[in-house]
Amino acid sequence: MSEQIIDESNFNGKIAIILGSGLSVISEKIEKSATIPYSSIPNYPKTTVEGHSGEFVTGELSGKNIIVAKGRMHYYEGYSFDEVTIPIRVLSKLGIKYLIITNSAGSLQIHNPPGSFMIVDGHMDFTFRNYLGDPKINSHSIFHDSELIRIAVEASKSLKLNTCLGCYCWTLGPSYETPAEIQDMKRLGGGAVGMSTVPEIIASAELGIKTLTISCLTNYAAGITSTPLTHGEVVSNANKFDKKFSELLEKIILKISELN
Repeated sequence: MSEQIIDESNFNGKIAIILGSGLSVISEKIEKSATIPYSSIPNYPKTTVEGHSGEFVTGELSGKNIIVAKGRMHYYEGYSFDEVTIPIRVLSKLGIKYLIITNSAGSLQIHNPPGSFMIVDGHMDFTFRNYLGDPKINSHSIFHDSELIRIAVEASKSLKLNTCLGCYCWTLGPSYETPAEIQDMKRLGGGAVGMSTVPEIIASAELGIKTLTISCLTNYAAGITSTPLTHGEVVSNANKFDKKFSELLEKIILKISELN
């Protein structure tokens, strides 16, 4: 799989981005680009969710070689943990050293409204696949690189964006959480909730890739307000906030490219 990407794009960079639902503006800024649909790669899983176009885009961003995965696979689409994390293993074989994982997520905190961005400094697994007790926050630097978090915080301050630090809560989906479940996540220290990302964080850590995760907060989670939740709203709001989000990503990428 990685050989096909190299053959079709001559990619030789060290930075990759995975884009979440409705987030794509950063890929449109890439120059000298090559697009490789997931469907053209033998044995590569396909995306089936709205807002995930399902393709790699490689090229130059402000003169830096980069690869962007537009769209991801989810557990609720019927994929296994190994299948969901195939993109991470492909990126590792391409020689990626730094990975920025993005997602569209629901805010658990009333003071972080839609349009805010959350730099993830910890995660919790609310899938209850392997353990039925209260999830614990995992903030180890192998999952959430402290240097990359520092770069992201400084970049957001320079752009005067409404950005916070927080813990991302992973649920299986595809249905949204109940208000009672959201209150439990808040009680345990959660900052945002979504249906992806944590498998990618785990696989990236296992492969030694330094990782930064950022959530675009597209809505309030269930019960925080009386507004009903729909995936269409998530994608629509992600599109609305994507311009500022891409500005943040571009600034972060330029700083990361200065690292060894």
